[in-house]
Amino acid sequence: MYKVYGDYRSGNCYKVKLMLNLLGQPYEWVPVDILKGETRTPEFLEKNPNGKIPVLELDDGSCLWESNAILNFLAEGTEFLPTEPRLRTQVLQWQFFEQYSHEPYVAVARFIKLYLGLPEERRAEFEEKRKGSYKALDVMERQLLRTPYLVGDRYSIADVALYAYTHVAHEGDIDLQGYPAICAWMDRVASHPRHVTMLG
Repeated sequence: MYKVYGDYRSGNCYKVKLMLNLLGQPYEWVPVDILKGETRTPEFLEKNPNGKIPVLELDDGSCLWESNAILNFLAEGTEFLPTEPRLRTQVLQWQFFEQYSHEPYVAVARFIKLYLGLPEERRAEFEEKRKGSYKALDVMERQLLRTPYLVGDRYSIADVALYAYTHVAHEGDIDLQGYPAICAWMDRVASHPRHVTMLG
């Protein structure tokens, strides 16, 4: 059975949890508290020398890290990862977008507000992250006005990757009311029969 080392409130960890549930794959969840420094212990650094969650530990004790890399591993050979080269590349395109243009803004604004309680010394950074979040959401909205999922008509790991932090963007004071296509897409993602919520 797989082991997942993570924090239930982390969007990056939620990606892995959601994917495993979509696949009906059993796993053991091992909670890790980043605020208590639990990712910096020698034991954890043996699993991920980069000291970050999530980590997926396989049956043989080997470990995979980086949430989007884990998604690709889990989805290989399933309906959630296209085999056609152009579509597969579009999945990667959205995963790179998530890590470089979305997560650094949406997730960080949420972290400053939810985890840190919006300290005054980080308020200017928080506002800049919110601005960047809306730029990323604009890109998603344009795509989702054209297609029901980020890569055409099929739910893929591109959607898993971007749903994770988008659906909790409000926890970073990011308002999604002006994004009807994103809101409809989130409803579609959540309607999957094996969907699981972040804290569920």
